[in-house]
Amino acid sequence: MSLVKLSKDTKVDEIVSIIQRDGGVIIENFLSEEITKDIHQALSQQLELIPDGEDEYFAGTKTRRMSRLFARLPQMPLVAMNPTFLETAKAILQKPLSTWSGENRIELCPDIQVGVTQAIQIWPGQKAQPLHRDDTVWMWQHPVYGREARVQIMFAVTDFTEENGATRVIPASHLWDDERVPKEDETIAAEMKAGDALIWIGSTYHGGGANVSHEPRIGLTMSYDLGFLRQEENHYLSLSTETIKGFPDELKGMLGWNMSTTFVGFVEHEGKMMNPIDMLNVPDFKTTGIT
Repeated sequence: MSLVKLSKDTKVDEIVSIIQRDGGVIIENFLSEEITKDIHQALSQQLELIPDGEDEYFAGTKTRRMSRLFARLPQMPLVAMNPTFLETAKAILQKPLSTWSGENRIELCPDIQVGVTQAIQIWPGQKAQPLHRDDTVWMWQHPVYGREARVQIMFAVTDFTEENGATRVIPASHLWDDERVPKEDETIAAEMKAGDALIWIGSTYHGGGANVSHEPRIGLTMSYDLGFLRQEENHYLSLSTETIKGFPDELKGMLGWNMSTTFVGFVEHEGKMMNPIDMLNVPDFKTTGIT
């Protein structure tokens, strides 16, 4: 079994259908060649300053990882707001829930938020990463009966090949229970051209591949998670108020500066439960809060 490759113009319903069947899909030409080159140049320069990892088991000793990408990479809003990625995440994660409020039957829809961001540079000699599910950070159980916790992207900043450590995926493993052991011989390499992107869900087994080539490969990953879960990466400390103010309101909210429909994330100001986005417009609001 191999991962399906689709055009970025494919309808979201079809993308979602394939992800629900296979656990992931590759979108070709996710970003333009020009934008991809700009990202490559920016990340290559910054990754030169990042030391190799020290974790032989998971993070790797010949792998460089750099987060805080919304503070470091001007092109991050283009990744996050890409309609193929964003609308796919919404379609998978925002399943409504019907509940009672007194004698009124109401329907609630969960918000989504930016979870983790990371540039990953795998150097020659790096062994394969252990196969894992990303929703393990919230101790999600499988098979998933209610709702997925995460939709994630791996954007190929350089070509991804089987030789240089392309992400390895076990198709349909999102349907497994928690007792089945993932095996390396069940994986396939998500080979992509620079500019393509792999979209997968948090319940799918995957891992970085071994780099047996002579060149490093660079990938950019970012997740959209359910808004009522704690963000894996703490964006509140990695982004200044000035940086946040420069983003569109929808992106501000998805980075955590919002109040959900169930009031998760509110800020009290003068006795009112306020949306953090509105707080950004309060004159005396600073990074440290209201004075």
